[in-house]
Amino acid sequence: MNAVMYGAGNIGRGFIGPLFAKAGYRVTFIDVAEKIIDGLNDNGFYPVRLLSNEVIEEIWITGVNAVNGTHEQKVIDRIAEADILATAVGVKVLPAIAPLIAGGLKKRFRLGAAPLNIIICENLIDADKFLAEQVSKNLDAGEIKQMEEQVGFVEASIGRMVPLQTPEMQEGNILRICCEKYGFLPVNKDAFVGEIPKIAGIVPFGNFDFFIQRKLFIHNMGHSLCAYLGMLLGDTYISDTITRADVLFIVQNAMLESASALEMKFGVKPQDLFDHMRDLLCRFNNRSLMDTCARVGADIERKLGPADRIIGAITCCKEQGVVPAFISIGAAAAFHRLIKERGVEQSEENVLALLEKVSGMDKHSAEARLILAMYLKIRDGIKPGELIYSALSLGNKADVI
Repeated sequence: MNAVMYGAGNIGRGFIGPLFAKAGYRVTFIDVAEKIIDGLNDNGFYPVRLLSNEVIEEIWITGVNAVNGTHEQKVIDRIAEADILATAVGVKVLPAIAPLIAGGLKKRFRLGAAPLNIIICENLIDADKFLAEQVSKNLDAGEIKQMEEQVGFVEASIGRMVPLQTPEMQEGNILRICCEKYGFLPVNKDAFVGEIPKIAGIVPFGNFDFFIQRKLFIHNMGHSLCAYLGMLLGDTYISDTITRADVLFIVQNAMLESASALEMKFGVKPQDLFDHMRDLLCRFNNRSLMDTCARVGADIERKLGPADRIIGAITCCKEQGVVPAFISIGAAAAFHRLIKERGVEQSEENVLALLEKVSGMDKHSAEARLILAMYLKIRDGIKPGELIYSALSLGNKADVI
């Protein structure tokens, strides 16, 4: 059995590739990092180090090879031969790889190959629709019909945390990936074409919008709040920030706001959401990962986008009548950081402009005013912990939004 893993980075090598390899697939990574490609081809294996505060475990992933993504015909041939395909390249790269995926599909259609399922491991709501649209641009009408019948675009919810890989972590082996042990990958059960492959760790679920929004509005939102509050307080590592009692209180309550909204929106059991939150908060405290606030908080403009983790969570709360008071503290910290990175004045005018331009918010809306109020307090030197009472006082005021 052949699996193609498009992207040999942290998630590709550190999470999805190992799941495929353990299930008995021969895994071909596609990437453009020449040293990684050469190393995988020369060795045929690589190490994954699983880190926790209690124990460090190293496993070896075998039966792997790699293809340079610039070698278009080789990429097309591997996709044509694949039994399963996954992507973990980053949302911005998907349009660039779509033509080669389309080329592989065309060859499959000509050869009469079996249906192909593509597991999409990207942080994007409706990633399945986005990738299908990008691929379709490179197909004719008949091929699009074949794609709709024979190709499954399967969304996945990536939960494993993988930090930036430092030379100290690699210990002289650039192929080594250090990450947490968490290995649960929910995928959209309803998107598969044909038989769903049995791969340990990959768990198909219906009602998949819930899992995507849970990942974005609880996990990603809480993680990013740790990052922006940590930057504000001068912390380097996420594990240092989350051990601050005031930050823990803010992040936990921000996650509770999202959880309350998702509970009402999807009718899920609150206990399941609370258990998930507790697990995340423990995982954020994984000191061995040495995960930095800078990494988790990078690409602020995207993360403050209208449908992304912070503003998307606020919108979800608004729709369900939940006051996003604690999420707004984190949003304010994120805008404070964005303005600092841009090197412009910390001012009401600038943050309101960013709320409209970056986050698509009406600056006169109640939720924008709430973020602004928290931002002005932060700008004036009030520490996050001192904003807790302000947030608590809003908790029962549904008319705030």
